[in-house]
Amino acid sequence: MTRPTPEGTPKTEPTRPEGTPETQPTPRATPRPAAVPRPRAPATDAGRRPSRFAAARAALGTAVARVTGSTLGARQLAAVRIGAAGTWGVYLLREWPHRAELYGPGSAWGWDLARRLVSGNGAFTALLWSRSEAWFTCVYVLALLVSFLLVLGWRTRTMSVLFALTVLSLQNRSVFVGDGGDNLLHLLALYLCLTRCGQAWSLDARRRALGRPDRAGPWLWGLLGAGLLAAWLSDRLTPGWTLALTVTWAALGTWWFLERHPLGETRALADVLGNLLHHAGLLIIMAETCLVYATAGWYKIQGSRWQDGTAVYYPLELDSFSPWPALSHALAAHGTLIALLTYGTVFAQVAFPFSLLNRRAKNVLIIVLAAEHLGIAFLLGLPFFSLAMLAADAVFLPTGFLRAVERGARRARRGARRVTRRGGRRRARTATRRTADREAPVRPETGSVSAAP
Repeated sequence: MTRPTPEGTPKTEPTRPEGTPETQPTPRATPRPAAVPRPRAPATDAGRRPSRFAAARAALGTAVARVTGSTLGARQLAAVRIGAAGTWGVYLLREWPHRAELYGPGSAWGWDLARRLVSGNGAFTALLWSRSEAWFTCVYVLALLVSFLLVLGWRTRTMSVLFALTVLSLQNRSVFVGDGGDNLLHLLALYLCLTRCGQAWSLDARRRALGRPDRAGPWLWGLLGAGLLAAWLSDRLTPGWTLALTVTWAALGTWWFLERHPLGETRALADVLGNLLHHAGLLIIMAETCLVYATAGWYKIQGSRWQDGTAVYYPLELDSFSPWPALSHALAAHGTLIALLTYGTVFAQVAFPFSLLNRRAKNVLIIVLAAEHLGIAFLLGLPFFSLAMLAADAVFLPTGFLRAVERGARRARRGARRVTRRGGRRRARTATRRTADREAPVRPETGSVSAAP
């Protein structure tokens, strides 16, 4: 059988015998080429596991960036600020009828004794600048006002400095007034000057969030500068306090100026220095609180009454520390409860610094210590000591808890606004109805007596 090709030449196909099925030839399998091993790329540093030194260096770099570029513990320090200033303000209000006997001209710690003590240790107190009762009242009222403004967070940097000065002025005037909480407030007032405690829960934070300018800052700064100059010219300040207050006053003015005129990288450098001071103050407050608990716990261990579990019994039986005598005597009658309270107090105070290594243990001990301070305030009649300790403990509160408190406060504020708006709308509707009733025309058949049948 022939078939013409495209070129016209016949092409002969092989013939097959009749009856044989037509089949197509089976294609032969192409043999696979032998696997050639690929050459491995040389190992690079990116594929290797980082060494311990590199990991430690990276962790250190991250820590330095966080410390210098952010503000840690903003809510915790806001709680410390509110607690310390609120405690001092409430204390001053409570002692208002007795202010002259405690810190004023009628104090048992006389003027000459106070002058002799201050001249020896160089402590600051504005109450020794004049013996006038009017001057003492002005300083006392200023202390109340500054405490209230610091709780609100108005011009927090300036108010923290004024708060420290007013606390020092009153406490250094009469050094034997207080119940132990005054010493803690004394230290907290000084350390808060280093921190940026107005980053949260303050009017300053609200003003920055709304983008409002700080118009009162320059006037306040100028007024304080005039007061500092007058105190320096009248030779009321020692050289050390003059230098410290002048540097603080200049730093506040420089910070306000750099916030509006960055001057290149100067603003960033000032922000880094502010963060470093903030974290230094935060670390000092934490270390101070741990030191208070550690020293109290280890000194208790050395006492025989704490060792045999009867130490809590004796203050409950003292009339001077029994605002509720019946309750105190009822508790003192249970020996097992007294032993549990005694040993539990020692254990909580000694273990608290070590509990910082474990977050859950720390949170549990904070609850235990808070309950202890509330018990001291209620059973022993020492509320301001307990409030001062709770203010210091606030630096260890978990951030999640503080955020929950913040959300709860926002919901409560929104609810109060809604209730106020509803009440205002109701009053407006009621006033509108009354006005409409007064202005409506009187119908002759109903509103006029002469028109009655």
